[in-house]
Amino acid sequence: MPIFENIELTFLLTLAAAITSFMTAAMGIGGGVLLLAILASTLPPAALIPVHGLVQLGSNGNRAWMTRSHIDWSMVIFFGVGALLGATAASFIVIQLPLHLIQLSVALFILFLVWGPTPKAQQMSDKGHILAGAGTTLVSMFVGATGPLVAGFVHRQSYDKLTATSTLATCMSLQHCLKMAVFTLIGFSFWQWLPLVALMILGGMLGTWLGLKMLNKIPQHHFRKIFRFVITLLAIRLLWQAFLSFN
Repeated sequence: MPIFENIELTFLLTLAAAITSFMTAAMGIGGGVLLLAILASTLPPAALIPVHGLVQLGSNGNRAWMTRSHIDWSMVIFFGVGALLGATAASFIVIQLPLHLIQLSVALFILFLVWGPTPKAQQMSDKGHILAGAGTTLVSMFVGATGPLVAGFVHRQSYDKLTATSTLATCMSLQHCLKMAVFTLIGFSFWQWLPLVALMILGGMLGTWLGLKMLNKIPQHHFRKIFRFVITLLAIRLLWQAFLSFN
């Protein structure tokens, strides 16, 4: 694999995986989008989303395992049902949706979920979890990093910081598994990228471990403030990208 023969680039991408995994583990969100931006400047366009998804599967799966005692399995199960429906629908879509429209829709929806009115007496219904899984999984096939959108649903549940981190990681792991299945079915070959992906996953494991150590030291109210700030910045970044795409 040519990119793996470039030792310097391989080291930098492994370091990027470690730093972005640390960011996601410590603050709950953000690393996946940052890593996508980094990979976009180094990988062929056709390999960008599937390779990013495979690396994120390793990162999220490791984080979910490390925090497994805090997972809200009720949400994960219904989210997973929806994710399976979304992945099935994506496997039949052959026309690429306009990227700027997806970016705009995702950004506005994130801002609504994070800053919009939150119901005081009820959580999101099981049907809502299914719809969230289906919609975000479908979108992830086209834009890759839907972590901020899934995080918007998780944040809506009023979880404590560890439950939010573990549940989000588990939902994202399911989503990335299904994404890998869809790209395999449509013919993408992962084998040539496995050496690089393996190193990046190892880097991500180290970053996740260090990030979770930091997470345990962040007070709950600080965590929520940082979480909202980071996810809002990511939404604004998507809006800016959508605006540039129009021009």
